[in-house]
Amino acid sequence: MRSRAPRVPYALRVDAIDERIMELLRADGRAAYGRLGEQVGLSASAVNRRVDRLVADGTIQGFSIRSGRPPGATQIQAYVEIFCSGSCSTTTLRETLEAIPEIRRAGTVSGDADAIALVVAPTIAQLESAIERIREAPDVDRTVSSIVLTDLFDR
Repeated sequence: MRSRAPRVPYALRVDAIDERIMELLRADGRAAYGRLGEQVGLSASAVNRRVDRLVADGTIQGFSIRSGRPPGATQIQAYVEIFCSGSCSTTTLRETLEAIPEIRRAGTVSGDADAIALVVAPTIAQLESAIERIREAPDVDRTVSSIVLTDLFDR
């Protein structure tokens, strides 16, 4: 009976070509595999197989889009620091914040605040309403908001 070598997860075998493919996909998630193949020296089907393996083993965890603002559209963004009273359950806080559609992103943080959220709304009134809903959460003691004046870049 032949002994089999232990299977090494593909994520541990990512090579320079895989890294380059992922770099190109970060720049353009809709890039055609043929075009990617030209840039890395592989056929489209070889790129497809590599991307499929990277997805299957979790190295690539998903594809997403970011929508830009249409010309003339305004969106007000604020980073809101969230300070909880007592011990605040991460699960409860996540459920509360997920229920507020203006919150684009949130996470727990180190430092004085317990969490921070990126809140985006078309008007100051709607931004203020979203921040009020955060403040009304059971374990939230207070918030500190900083409105974004200029987007420098977004990766």
